[in-house]
Formats: sequence, structure tokens, C-alpha cells
Amino acid sequence: MARTADRTARLSRAVWDVLAHQGIERLTIRAVAAAAGCTTGLVMHAYPNRQALLRHARQLLHGRTRERVEAIEAEAADAGTALRAVLAQGLALDDETAAESIVWVGFLAAAVGDERLMSLHHANNRVWRERVGRLLEAVAPDWPAERVTATAFALMAMTEGAAALASTDPDAYPPATQLAMLDTTLAAFGL
Repeated sequence: MARTADRTARLSRAVWDVLAHQGIERLTIRAVAAAAGCTTGLVMHAYPNRQALLRHARQLLHGRTRERVEAIEAEAADAGTALRAVLAQGLALDDETAAESIVWVGFLAAAVGDERLMSLHHANNRVWRERVGRLLEAVAPDWPAERVTATAFALMAMTEGAAALASTDPDAYPPATQLAMLDTTLAAFGL
């Protein structure tokens, strides 16, 4: 059992590393096998095709970010602090979050025209929208539902866009600039 878990973890790391560091166009069974130091047959046993690799990478991303935001929420002193921290963790502030942004953008590009991948994207994105919306409702309980929804969408678009830009041009969008963008956007909405 431990060998199987170790092998699964090694393959997961290899899928992630190839996608995050080599790009979506190089995410292949062969590349994952090389990164994991194993045979293509072993990779194909776990992930029979490229779509399976992509689905796995997206699930890894969702799992990583879900664990992080749950911990952030649990530790936050109040809803406003939680909202800012949850949104900030979606920025490309370090190597880990920059890699996550690259994986997210790569997955989104691959999902265009692929109904199964797009469905997975929609499901994971819905969870993200619900979290941001729930936090906004706690911060601004008097806001009408339409304003909460529009603001949640705007905040998500800003952070995801900033992360995409920063992950590919970190000199132009250093962490301090990204955080200033977030704080300016929150302030513009009166948050």
C-alpha cells in the first residue's frame, strides 16, 4: 500500500511539474514519465491519456487551493480579513502560487472545446465563486444579492487576471504591486 501511495504521489508531482514548468503543450505521457523517473506504461496505468493528465492537474490545483483557503478562513479574525486573505492567496505572490496560476491558465486553455474538461472547470470555479460570495455576504450583509454577485465576479476576475499576468511577467507585477491592486479594488468597492 505504501508503495502505491508513494508512486501516486510521485506521478502527481510529475504531472504538476511538467504542466507548471514546461507548459501545457509539453504535458504528455512521455514527459510525465521522464519527470517521474518511470516508464510510460506506469504513467498510462494511472492516466491513460492526456485528458486524464489534465483532469488530474486541475483536481490537484483545486485540492491545494481549497486546503489553503479553508485554513485561511479558519485563522482569520473576521470576514473582512478572511476575504482579503482568501483573494490574496489566489495571486502569484511566490513560486508556488505562480505555478498554480500557470497550471490554471493551461487547464483553462485546454478546456476550450473539451466538454469534460470545461465541466470540471465550471464545477471548481463554482466552488470558488460560492466561497467569495459567502465571504462578501458576511462583510456586507446589507448588500442586495445582485451587488454581492457582481462584486464577487469582479474581485475574482481581478485576482485571477493579476495572477496570470504576474506568473508570466513577475518583474512587472511583483507581489507588492499585486497586493496594492487587490487593496485598491477592495477599497473601490468599499470593502
